[in-house]
Amino acid sequence: MTLPAPAWSPDPEQADASALRRFMDAHDCADYPTLCRRAAQDPAWFWDALVKALGIVWSTPYARVMDTSPGIPFTRWFLGGRLNAYESAVVRHRQANPDRLALIGETESGATRTLSYGALEREVERVAAGLRRLGVGRGVAVGLYLPLVVENAVALLACTKLVAIAVPLFSGFGAEALRQRLADADAKVLLTADGASRRGRPVAMKPIAERAISDLPHVERLVVVHSLEPDASSTSQREVAWEELLRSDGPAVPTEAMAPDEPLMLLYTSGTTGRPKGTVHGHAGLPIKAAQDWSLAMDFKAGERFLWVTDMGWVMGPLLVFGSLMLGGTAVLYDGAPDYPDPSRIWSVAERHGVTHLGISPTLTRVLMAAGQRAEPVKPLAALRVLSSTGEPWTPEAWTWLFETVGDSRLPIINYSGGTECGGGLVGGNVLTPAKPGSFAGPLPGVDAAVFNEAAEPVIGEVGELVVRQPYLGMTIGFWKDPQRYLETYWLRWPNVWVHGDWAMIDDDGLWYILGRSDDTIKVAGKRVGPAEVEAAAMDGTEVAEAAAVGVPDPIKGQSVVVFAVARPSADERNIPRAVSRSVEQSLGKPFKPAAVHVIPRLPKTRNGKILRRVIRNVFLGDPAGDLSSIDDMGSLDPIRTLGQGPQPNASPGMGGREIS
Repeated sequence: MTLPAPAWSPDPEQADASALRRFMDAHDCADYPTLCRRAAQDPAWFWDALVKALGIVWSTPYARVMDTSPGIPFTRWFLGGRLNAYESAVVRHRQANPDRLALIGETESGATRTLSYGALEREVERVAAGLRRLGVGRGVAVGLYLPLVVENAVALLACTKLVAIAVPLFSGFGAEALRQRLADADAKVLLTADGASRRGRPVAMKPIAERAISDLPHVERLVVVHSLEPDASSTSQREVAWEELLRSDGPAVPTEAMAPDEPLMLLYTSGTTGRPKGTVHGHAGLPIKAAQDWSLAMDFKAGERFLWVTDMGWVMGPLLVFGSLMLGGTAVLYDGAPDYPDPSRIWSVAERHGVTHLGISPTLTRVLMAAGQRAEPVKPLAALRVLSSTGEPWTPEAWTWLFETVGDSRLPIINYSGGTECGGGLVGGNVLTPAKPGSFAGPLPGVDAAVFNEAAEPVIGEVGELVVRQPYLGMTIGFWKDPQRYLETYWLRWPNVWVHGDWAMIDDDGLWYILGRSDDTIKVAGKRVGPAEVEAAAMDGTEVAEAAAVGVPDPIKGQSVVVFAVARPSADERNIPRAVSRSVEQSLGKPFKPAAVHVIPRLPKTRNGKILRRVIRNVFLGDPAGDLSSIDDMGSLDPIRTLGQGPQPNASPGMGGREIS
């Protein structure tokens, strides 16, 4: 088998200066595979070496790195140790360099706010004291329903200092989605904003927060950041202005140390049943895993600046804050539409703030790519040296556009994949190993991942389930108040093996690929295909900007492929169905030729750009849609619902509705 050459190869100077190279040299690992094998064979050695290399601050040293006696899914870490992630993320860097920038925040209107490590510590201390006056302390849950502004990061760190349980919540949630999560967490305080600006228009948040807590008596206080109306007054007895938290009177609050497995944060992820899952993360979990990934995968260093297009309610928000600060760098927070008022906005933000590392999803890349030259950077991003991505599988066309147009065919694209429940990445790239479009170098050090076939055998060159064979630091401690559901979700298919729910493949060069969720897989006449493969073929050489492929019931084949396509600007939509069918057939073979191709105005997605394939399929078939709490635009479902009810004018001839070709 002849394999394509890598599209990017390491720069020797960058590789030699990388944190990954220094770590490997310090531990006599000649190459990256050697490091990964040693970490998998001796995880206690690796995690001990890692926390020492990162300089993690312990108030009480640990006596033992890990204990699997409670069972692999419930592994305990750093037994006997006590720590607070706030000490490692803020205090030690303030002591070393108080004037170094810790946070930069820019809103859609262009308003910018910065905090040095010294100023950040002062603000966190004041907010922590204010929260303590409201009754927040050890083990008290605090909801964070805020835009991606500086106050959001400050609140997260104040909860960390207080050893309260932070509950970051997606800023686009509706009232019911908020209510579910706040009720499950038994939150005592909710922080929100009066609103945010999106595409030049104010979007109210406070009324949604008020509706969410209207029947939750355990939410005793609603703290409001007034970003739209700075002089607005309180409207209820339980409302407190953010400025009230910043009152400097009163005693300072001591930073509390905690056991590594005490909860730091609840990150909710949607479940297939519609009931969200609260993944629990501790002080010695996600913050240290974030620092590892930022250092060994992204090659992020003290003094550098990382911007990720995200939301604090998605795992990438906390990872951005902790990953950047734990290493003494700057987290750059952009709150607004990344393509407003023009498609090049996100590059302008990056250039303006001297961003060295930029994280962007494949979905956003495809949206920008469709805008043509208007989406290209106005000038080269002088400080930028690493591009990163997560969220969806890449199409070769989108990866190449980002690599060539933004990265000038020289910057690495560090592909990164894990999840809310992972506390960081399972697989990722780095600056030492070559990359092909959409590839990963492999599992991150310390993550003993593999690709299993249906017989639980590791395979290369075949599509299989992404699994993890040993516990690693950062993996969720479990689901909040529901340990059995945690076991059922990840651990029951094969004994002591975490089944992640992604299809993956390792090619003959040892590079890894994520091919989409395994529960999204389409199986036609016994042959499996990932939706990402169909979607890439649908966009290859056609006038399609975006596509979603789903499997629908077929009385003969079991399932057939249906493609939902979004046309490029100025495309003739009448030609798209036939062109897509031809392209998929030529690329993947006749069995996977779509039974129908439907052109729709936009794809249903989450706010962070993930295509909701399961929702598309369910709505098209007339089944319950499931959890819609994270959807960005409910109106995007209407055309799909209509298409599922009869013959379709946009389907290719002989392929309308649910007919099978």
